[in-house]
Amino acid sequence: MKLACPSCGALMSLDVIVAHDGAREAVQIALQLPAPMGKLLIQYITLFRPEKRQLTLDRLASLLGELLPLIQSGQITRDGRVWAVPAEVWPAALQEILDRDRAKPFTRPLKSHGYLLEILVGKASKAEARSEALTEERRRNGGSGSAAKRQGMADVAGHLSNLKGALK
Repeated sequence: MKLACPSCGALMSLDVIVAHDGAREAVQIALQLPAPMGKLLIQYITLFRPEKRQLTLDRLASLLGELLPLIQSGQITRDGRVWAVPAEVWPAALQEILDRDRAKPFTRPLKSHGYLLEILVGKASKAEARSEALTEERRRNGGSGSAAKRQGMADVAGHLSNLKGALK
């Protein structure tokens, strides 16, 4: 089977790609990633490409290999603290970093995932603060009859109604 590079149009056999250790590892990692994240992750990885050279397949595999365990575990460690970062949060963080690059391009190539991890920590911190605020609201209002709980139930009911409508 022949594959064409979407950037340059070069043709190569899938056998050639799979025979290369870095390419084989990159393909194996990519197949383990959640589907909606793939496109954003590839766009993000291009930020690591040196200005006058192409990103090697070994480097691609290394970059993906660094991220896969973080995505799969649902947590990252940053500044000595473990943060809960479910896979659903990653696409928004990747999109944010790509949007920031479009607004004001980063100096290429990026050297590490530090900036992405900081964005993820920010999102995790905000989610944690919202959760703590809800818990505190429930505690202050005696739990069972709180306005926050009623609003949460109304939100769930509305979401379910929307899902049912979409499925029809």
